[in-house]
Amino acid sequence: MAASLSVSSSRPVLRLLALHGYRQNERSFREKTGALRKILKARVDIISINAPLVVPEPDVHRDGELDCSRDDPRGWWFSDPQNNSFNAMDEARTCSGLEDSIETVAKAFSELGPFHGVLGFSQGAAMVAMLCALMQAGDTRFQFDFAVLVAGFKSRSVEHEKYYQHPILVPSLHVFGETDRVIPGHMSQELALHFEKPVILTHGGGHFVPASAPQKKIYFEFLDAFSK
Repeated sequence: MAASLSVSSSRPVLRLLALHGYRQNERSFREKTGALRKILKARVDIISINAPLVVPEPDVHRDGELDCSRDDPRGWWFSDPQNNSFNAMDEARTCSGLEDSIETVAKAFSELGPFHGVLGFSQGAAMVAMLCALMQAGDTRFQFDFAVLVAGFKSRSVEHEKYYQHPILVPSLHVFGETDRVIPGHMSQELALHFEKPVILTHGGGHFVPASAPQKKIYFEFLDAFSK
C-alpha cells in the first residue's frame, strides 16, 4: 500500500479512517481526538467521516452514549428501529441502518482511500469490528491492515451474531477505561476476545479516547509495526 513520508522522520505516515461514536459526528470527533492527533502527528493521518443516520433528539432513558454532539448527532445503527434510538445494552432482535452505514464506509474506502487502518470509538469501534469480519469473509470493499478500537463492544443484536462466528485475525488494539460508565470495561474485553492475539490498553479514565504519556508508548509500538 502506498504511503506518504514524514519529513521529520522519513517514516511512512499511516492513513486511518475514523468512525465516531453514537450521537457524535465527523467534526465533533475530530475535536475530541485532538490530543491523539497531536501525539501521533508524525505517524498517522486520521480521516474522519460522518455516519449516515441522523439521530433524533435524545431520550435520557434510552441514550446509549452520554458523550454527544448537540449539532447534527449521528449514528451507525439503531438498536430500537421503532424509536430510531440506540443503546449498547439492547439485546435486540431487529436493528436498522447498519447496511446504509456499511455502504457509507465502503464509499469512503473507494473515494478517500487507501487506508492502512481503521479507528473506531464506542459504537464506531463496534462498527470497526464488523468491518474486520466482513473483510476477513472476503468483502473486497474493505482493505486495511489493522484496527484500533476504543471503548468498543460486541453488538447484542441477533442480526449481528454473524459477525462474531469466527475468530477475527485482523491485528487489533483495544483501548478502554477502567471507570467507563457508558461502555463498561468488561464489554470491551468481551469484544477483544473475538480477536486473535488482541493488544489491550487500559487507562484509569472514562468514556474518551486517551492520549497521555502512559498510552503514547503503546500506541507507538502498535502502529510502528505497520509502518516499516
